[in-house]
Amino acid sequence: MVASCNAGEKMSAPLDYFDAGLPGATQVVRITSLHEAKIFARRWVIRDKEPALKALLRHLEKANSSATADVAIEQLKHALARRGMLVTANPRADGSLPTP
Repeated sequence: MVASCNAGEKMSAPLDYFDAGLPGATQVVRITSLHEAKIFARRWVIRDKEPALKALLRHLEKANSSATADVAIEQLKHALARRGMLVTANPRADGSLPTP
């Protein structure tokens, strides 16, 4: 018997994702689930060691409903945007990202 492991629930809307990057990193990370948001926040806390980030991570880890998860993810997006780490690229009609 194989037990299915649901690593993380996807965010509410199918196109509800965002990209984030750490300064000095060569690639951006696409965050599409609460699980991925937690992993990104853990790595960010290890890297920057800010008390505010640790509180944000605790909030993400304590999210136990879709409503609290949505609030926690919005807080993560807001923290990323404040620090200039939220990648905002407008996709083209064909779904590809614009190239600089």
